[in-house]
Amino acid sequence: MKIASVEPFILHMPLNRSSISDSTHTISHWGVVGVKITTSDGLAGYGFTGTHAHLGSDRLVTSCICDCYAELLIGEEAGDVSRLWMKLARSPALQWVGRAGITQIALAAVDVALWDLKAKAAGEPLWSFLGGATSEKLEAYNTDIGWLSIPTDQLVEGSLKAIEVDGYRRLKLKVGHDDPTIDLARIEAVRKAVGPSVTIAVDGNGRWDLPTCQRFCANAAPLDLFWFEEPLWYDDVAGHAALARSTPIPVALGEQLYSADAFNQFMEAGAVHWVQPDVTRLGGITEYITVAEAAHSRRLPVVPHVGDMGQVHVHLAIWHKATTMLEYIPWILDGFEEPIRVEGGFYQRPEQPGASSTPTADAFRRYSRPLG
Repeated sequence: MKIASVEPFILHMPLNRSSISDSTHTISHWGVVGVKITTSDGLAGYGFTGTHAHLGSDRLVTSCICDCYAELLIGEEAGDVSRLWMKLARSPALQWVGRAGITQIALAAVDVALWDLKAKAAGEPLWSFLGGATSEKLEAYNTDIGWLSIPTDQLVEGSLKAIEVDGYRRLKLKVGHDDPTIDLARIEAVRKAVGPSVTIAVDGNGRWDLPTCQRFCANAAPLDLFWFEEPLWYDDVAGHAALARSTPIPVALGEQLYSADAFNQFMEAGAVHWVQPDVTRLGGITEYITVAEAAHSRRLPVVPHVGDMGQVHVHLAIWHKATTMLEYIPWILDGFEEPIRVEGGFYQRPEQPGASSTPTADAFRRYSRPLG
């Protein structure tokens, strides 16, 4: 099963609302930037990363795939995923300019496509190909109800609907106003509405400094927060460790980390309690597995961040023993041959062979953007 062609693509898919904002970003589309890898016998694998749909930076990703990785892949055995990951990740030319950012995001798309091919060749969904499910159910927590751009009254209304109508037991709310008392009031309003049995996590997207986070955590303690995600700047190991020591609210992070080494620094420093790797940033499934195993060896739970909107991560979450729940953001459901499905607050297992990473022909027709 030799690799015959490597074809990048860019899709910009509209969100399920006009726009959303967290503490640092405002977007109206999600970028599905990836690659189709076809073998000599005609089997096609798809992989992608998730972006904020900026065409210029998306083209940097596809250029890396086309101009740097393709020549290292053509003619190779598609099933040799681990060896190919090392060949690309340790390429002397790319090490000089990469190891994070564009090169790692591009590698993520390639690696997912290779795993998709491997599972398709075996005729199994990826979670089954990797070894099968490790629990009967995978719980979903709803992030899409909690954006910072949603007014408080609508935040409460959406939270109640998620619990009472849709069957969720876990919610995540964005925080990060210049005045943290605004965030505290929003969380308090939701907590009062949904009651004490519902899990509420919060996510700061790296906005605040350490003193602000410490004051916020001290005031938020009575609200029983499940975790505080990305409270500080993404690379600040010492700051996260100091915060973790100063509050009983667990710290979650990982979506902005690009290597197993970066995760190890946070774990060894006691700076993270909930480990959140993301295949779209971490160089794909191969490095994700390394991180998940490292976290599990320390008995830390793994809850992926879904830069892929859960399409690939649902397989990894169903399979890996350190994971019992997964984020839910339903933005690109109309774009894939087998979109993620949540019923009654629980993910349904994918059934088709592969990694659920194959876009539909209609998605290519409606959402494709030019590569250059």
